[in-house]
Amino acid sequence: MISRRRFLGRSGVMLAGAASATLIHGHEDHGPIVTNWFMPDEGAEHERTWMAFATDEAIWGPELVPEVQRNLALIANTIVRYEPVTMLVRPQDAATARELAEPAVELVPWPLNDLWMRDTGPLFVLSDRGGRGAVDFNFNGWGGKQVHSADARVATFVARRSGTPLLTTALVLEGGGIEVDGEGTAILTESCVLNANRNPGWSKDEVSDELSELLGLDNFIWLPGIRGEDITDGHVDFYARFAGPGTVVAGYEPDPSAFDHEVTERHLAILRHTTGRHGQPLDVVVLEAPATLRQNAAPGEFAAGYLGYYVCNGAVLMQEFGDSRADSAAQATLQQLYPDRRVIALNVDGIAAGGGSIHCATQQQPKAL
Repeated sequence: MISRRRFLGRSGVMLAGAASATLIHGHEDHGPIVTNWFMPDEGAEHERTWMAFATDEAIWGPELVPEVQRNLALIANTIVRYEPVTMLVRPQDAATARELAEPAVELVPWPLNDLWMRDTGPLFVLSDRGGRGAVDFNFNGWGGKQVHSADARVATFVARRSGTPLLTTALVLEGGGIEVDGEGTAILTESCVLNANRNPGWSKDEVSDELSELLGLDNFIWLPGIRGEDITDGHVDFYARFAGPGTVVAGYEPDPSAFDHEVTERHLAILRHTTGRHGQPLDVVVLEAPATLRQNAAPGEFAAGYLGYYVCNGAVLMQEFGDSRADSAAQATLQQLYPDRRVIALNVDGIAAGGGSIHCATQQQPKAL
């Protein structure tokens, strides 16, 4: 029953422009550029979590907006018990956000198209000199499928607001399109990153070289993914996540009639025959999708999978879907994988109905070394 964000908000579509394979490092007046960057694992200590409070009726529909707003507040209110949360808020939504969010959640007015901070925000990187950078990967509305004129500026604003040097590149990549283990290995899907709607003319080697310099990577695991079935063209964070170096959590759709049953089987086969950067087999842990959903869940666009969890300081936030057997199994597995954190199951069916997850709605800012 895995599915992902279908093509929402078709009005005002903007097409992606051509991209160049030339690496461009840029920065604002925060100090000199440091090139020895690396992207830490999500489980590394955070300074804060970034979110976006934006529920445009033209995208979500008026009937879903109140539930999505409550879901965003629930996520923020849960995370803020463990680490600071800064949430960008459309000015017209500010009063609602303040009513729903705990006082500890920092609200910052900023124009937004949508709520997916994982994809619109920057990817934060660290250096062994103690610095921190923020990479702007040129969000283009998932290949021009949704209006994004405001969201395209989120990464730059977050970098400036956090006082972080901005690193720029010609590569187009969403945060949900890459998973890293913090030690140089990444998992990506070809269907998303090598798609002509994002990076026309880029080869796999050119993408790898670019990401090696920007994120400190030297080992790449490419999964096929699946194009055209959802707005993301198969983001990897719905199919495979790192729970630590050498340990991969993989989603599996057991229903043979589901569109991504076959691709999840292919992913499992690849991961089980892939070795880590030191030659050791990966430890692949499988999370099966729920077999049933709550009665109010719309199956067409509903993102029913357990890979969309978010790791913050001291806790893991996962989604539950009303399938008691599958929900309990997923929570028990995640608790084994993250024994030092509390695994908290949340009902955020509104966000799932838009094809997303807790992970999609959050972006971590790691603590500088």
